[in-house]
Amino acid sequence: MKKITIVAGISVMLLATACKTKDLKMKVVQKESVSNKKEVVYQVFTRLFGNKNSTNKPWGTIEENGVGKFNDFTKTALLEIKDLGVTYMWYTGVPHHAVIRDYSAIGISNDDPEVVKGRAGSPYAVKDYYNVNPDLAVNPDNRLQEFEALISRTHKVGLKVIIDIVPNHIARKYEGKSNPDGVRDFGADDDTTVEYRRDNNFYYIPNTRFEIPDTDKPLNGEKNPLIDGKFNEFPAKWTGNGSRKAKPDRNDWYETVKVNYGIRPDGSKDFPELPAGFETKSYQEHYDFWKGKDVPDSWDKFKDIALYWTAKGIDGFRFDMAEMVPFEFWSYMNSAIKVNNPDAFLLAEVYNPKEYRNYIHLGKMDYLYDKVETYDKLKDVIQGRALPDGLSDIQNGMADIEHHMLHFLDNHDEQRLASPEFAGTPQKGKPLMVVSTTISTSPTMVYFGQEVGEAGNENAGFGTHSRTSIFDYIGVPSHQRWMNEGKFDGGQLTQEEKDLRDFYKRLLNFSVNSSALMGKYQEIQSVNRQTTAGYDPGIYAYTRWSDTQKLIVLTNFSWLTTSAFELKIPSDIIKKWNLKDGNYTITDQLYNTSSTLLQVVNGEGKVQITIAPSESFIYQL
Repeated sequence: MKKITIVAGISVMLLATACKTKDLKMKVVQKESVSNKKEVVYQVFTRLFGNKNSTNKPWGTIEENGVGKFNDFTKTALLEIKDLGVTYMWYTGVPHHAVIRDYSAIGISNDDPEVVKGRAGSPYAVKDYYNVNPDLAVNPDNRLQEFEALISRTHKVGLKVIIDIVPNHIARKYEGKSNPDGVRDFGADDDTTVEYRRDNNFYYIPNTRFEIPDTDKPLNGEKNPLIDGKFNEFPAKWTGNGSRKAKPDRNDWYETVKVNYGIRPDGSKDFPELPAGFETKSYQEHYDFWKGKDVPDSWDKFKDIALYWTAKGIDGFRFDMAEMVPFEFWSYMNSAIKVNNPDAFLLAEVYNPKEYRNYIHLGKMDYLYDKVETYDKLKDVIQGRALPDGLSDIQNGMADIEHHMLHFLDNHDEQRLASPEFAGTPQKGKPLMVVSTTISTSPTMVYFGQEVGEAGNENAGFGTHSRTSIFDYIGVPSHQRWMNEGKFDGGQLTQEEKDLRDFYKRLLNFSVNSSALMGKYQEIQSVNRQTTAGYDPGIYAYTRWSDTQKLIVLTNFSWLTTSAFELKIPSDIIKKWNLKDGNYTITDQLYNTSSTLLQVVNGEGKVQITIAPSESFIYQL
């Protein structure tokens, strides 16, 4: 695509072919009601949050680089996060995953560094779903009790709790040392002489031994008794990303194995399918459909895991790589979760827009990542590859599901918003955050440190710069300055970082209290792009409204150009707002320091605007 010159600043394939996407782009009558307020999810990488150590040695050990604990989430810390405008805490990396640390004294086997990424391990290579990461506990023997205490503390300050479940794959060496009575381990009852059997938990490469992939030196070349070029897995299993090789590629998810949900190797389905018309059915009707049905063993195993955590007070789940698992399974598990907790918050990582409606309406997901559409477009805009106008097409194209598309600009998988590889500076990210937060009724997500401009510059070892590493023991400098040795008062922040956090606090708190942001959307971009003099390429504008609140949102993605122009408000919006000819005061809701006039003449509106680089206004009538 030809690069557009905007001085822009802020502002595996499913294992088997899922049911072909149906044309569900109609208004689906949902039985469940949607939230009547904005939700804000605060994703925090639990291992890193409370770490005060700033050594940041590449490949450093816990002793060298430190690690955060459940207990670091004090009442003070949680209240400060809530005060930011947050409603949900997503504690990332909680289930016990493979780590390179000796916990054999408490009955945990050591993990082979040749099938673990980094020293601290990937949080998405879960080793025991009925317990939590021992690194996160002051007393690893009591790690589950320490996490239960964190759930309780979080609830007491008025926040809800989300954790990860990763149904597509588990650690290469899964050991359910904490299984409840009657729970059999993954693979314990598998027939390993065949590639596929419906009730096998894994896919096998019969009569073939697993081989270590050709990767860089594990642990950066450090000696370890388990580093011997071998890993005892016979027969070899398919790898988490679907690779069917006994020796996976270095870029495969070699630390994990693929879970079998009754999809045959040829892609066909080996389980009951939902009847036609179930996209309009409630979760209760989905639950009733599955009663008494014979389903693959893996379905029951993961349903039991989810209900185990729901019983412990978990309010919702983020499902990793959900589109690699058939939506019929999600219907089965999510309806069971919702019957136990109708308010459960169910968020899925899905990147295929053609499958969005299947996973929402048939899989009974509440929310999906809006990565491929809104996130990618905003990144293109700030990097000068696109005009912002395409945001309107995205919003209109997803009008029937926009509430279900969670918005974010930063998370554990993506480049940090403030990194040179993304926006370049935290200030240039401000207009992106305003649009991401206010353009739809969907929830907003913030990744810890984003609100103080964390750029992810560290060389952590296995993890690379621009993304805060999820594989290593590392500190998060900007976040540590806010944490201020456990005072959580921002005492070490620069003034610029304090101002940035204040911006996030203002924006997020406005969003969770705004009725208009749960109401109607209409762009005013096209008419102004076509007819307004001085409407620079980096400007983007739209309206949001409810019965009680009318908003004009205006942002300047340019970081060099101040723009002055007369913004047009089309007659159809003026009519919908029931405005008569005359002058109306509109006031910015972010800082309450800017007021101007909306003049309505002959049923059309106009507003004199002067907007600085990277500035945004949320004008309220």
